[in-house]
Amino acid sequence: MPPPAPDVPLTREREVTEPTHLCLPGGRLLNPEARGWSRIPLLDCNIAGTPGRKKRWDYWGVLSATHALSVTYADVDYLGLTDVWWVDLRTGRHGGRSRAVPGATGIHLPDRPGTEPLRSVSRHQVLDLTDDDRGTRLSASWTESDGTPAHLDVLVELPSGHESLNVVIPWTDRLFQFTSKHQARPALGELVVGDERTVIGGDADPAWGTLDVGRGRWPYRTRWNWGGGAGTATSGEVVGIQIGGKWTEGTGFTENGIVVDGRLHKLGDELRWTYDWDRPREPWRVLDPGGRLDLTLDTTYDKHTRTEAAVLGTEVHQVFGTWSGTVVTDDGAELTVDGIVGFAEESRSRW
Repeated sequence: MPPPAPDVPLTREREVTEPTHLCLPGGRLLNPEARGWSRIPLLDCNIAGTPGRKKRWDYWGVLSATHALSVTYADVDYLGLTDVWWVDLRTGRHGGRSRAVPGATGIHLPDRPGTEPLRSVSRHQVLDLTDDDRGTRLSASWTESDGTPAHLDVLVELPSGHESLNVVIPWTDRLFQFTSKHQARPALGELVVGDERTVIGGDADPAWGTLDVGRGRWPYRTRWNWGGGAGTATSGEVVGIQIGGKWTEGTGFTENGIVVDGRLHKLGDELRWTYDWDRPREPWRVLDPGGRLDLTLDTTYDKHTRTEAAVLGTEVHQVFGTWSGTVVTDDGAELTVDGIVGFAEESRSRW
């Protein structure tokens, strides 16, 4: 595939290059200067007002060929959530612990993500997320549903100069979302469940960290796709995949891009997702109509969650497996990936 012509913009989305506030003074209206995307997090997310609509979260995922892990720390305005989850992708054995906090009492996320440690302490779960010069440490201790003690300690590295995809999705001036998506961050640590210790990452089975930061004010009903993954292209580059859809349609911005050896290559088009909600273990294909991405996820595990509570509800199919296909960089280089670890999901929520 030939490289794009030099005088044709690779994306028409505005790139933000200076620190700014997400909201205008008072925290209720979107700051016009925040509309756009950036290669590093630059926004101070000064959100206020409208009880029930404000959503803040940090979601971490760690994925290797054998295991998937996740840690969630969230304040959705009327409820706080802390969650640790793991699965052995070879056997389907899984576990973890979830905690719901009415009113989100004691759950606090800073306006500038990553600038303060996040901590949650309860009888059956202790969770700490801390940042330093190396990256972010995910540390948690909990008891499984059968009483088995468990522990997670993983460092998700942030190599110098490693870029992420940061974008504001503006539905209206009053409803909007800032998301910071990180892919292809090396991870190393351990998962201990009872007497069983599993090494996460390392040369024998590399592991990759994913971060989804959310700060925004959402409509009541939402539906989204999200996918990601990381690994080595057949030509040797480290490739991170960051793709999404549905929730961004009509806004003029996307959360789509690829990271190659730490450099973000932004994709401005909405992607075409092809899969079957009722048969989520069948392959998921994602295609860029502009020709810069064509990937298929062959699945090994479906994490299906459903919660119904009066006027609130959510249902998610999150599938794990391996991506194969091609991606194209900003300079027109076509890279092939063949069986790199990854995930994809559809979420449907009333919240």
